[in-house]
Amino acid sequence: MKDKVVIITGGSSGIGRACALAFGRAGGKIVISARNTQKLQEVGQELQEAGVQYLAVAGDVSQEADCRRLIEETVARFGRIDVMLNNAGISMRALFQDVDLDVIRQLMDINFWGTVYCTKYALPYLLQSKGSVIGVSSIAGYQGLPGRTGYSASKFAMQGFLGSLRTETLQQGLHVMIACPGFTASNIRNTALSADGSQQGESPRDESKMMSAEEVADHILAATRKRKRELVLTTQGKLAVLLGKFLPGLTDKLVYNQMKKEPNSPFK
Repeated sequence: MKDKVVIITGGSSGIGRACALAFGRAGGKIVISARNTQKLQEVGQELQEAGVQYLAVAGDVSQEADCRRLIEETVARFGRIDVMLNNAGISMRALFQDVDLDVIRQLMDINFWGTVYCTKYALPYLLQSKGSVIGVSSIAGYQGLPGRTGYSASKFAMQGFLGSLRTETLQQGLHVMIACPGFTASNIRNTALSADGSQQGESPRDESKMMSAEEVADHILAATRKRKRELVLTTQGKLAVLLGKFLPGLTDKLVYNQMKKEPNSPFK
């Protein structure tokens, strides 16, 4: 990663922050973007203390103009782009029959369109460098999760988009990877939207039993170096993907029963 220019959306916390530090310590020049300016500055301070060259660009990936500006400022500062890490994301937890449709629109705008916008404007530079486009997706992009219809829809859409882009650029040297961390100890569940669009607050899952954001970042860095096409983490995640291919009916039942066990589950 020495002197590679790496853009990370959702870089102010969780997996995004961990990736910024991991790729930076590996020699990369890091560009972090997020809506929360204060947290973005805090991560920038961490990068500076680690001796990493960085640029922080505040912005909202659901806004096309912000994504274009992110790419323009990166190129103006560093002159190239080697990795576009589409990490910004938001989740939800509500039954489809109860959810406000604006919640699903918001998830699609951030999780899917944010990836499309950033990748679109970064693509010319990535083709020049034969770089990497990475989408931080989820097991929800392979298996529809009950109570998370909008989240699963956005991740299925992201994976379809990136899979098509991979094939489209097959002869141009572009590396495209879909990374699915499984349940990770990050703030995505705390900021997940409820049926009315409000944040759910406390996570319904035991974060202490999950893979840390730092572990996920190390895996993503290693997989980027190896130019893998797919990264599925955690035993539970790998099992869900495998069973979903060969025993989809059984997988549906197992996933339903697992989600039903969550505290304050909407299925009770």
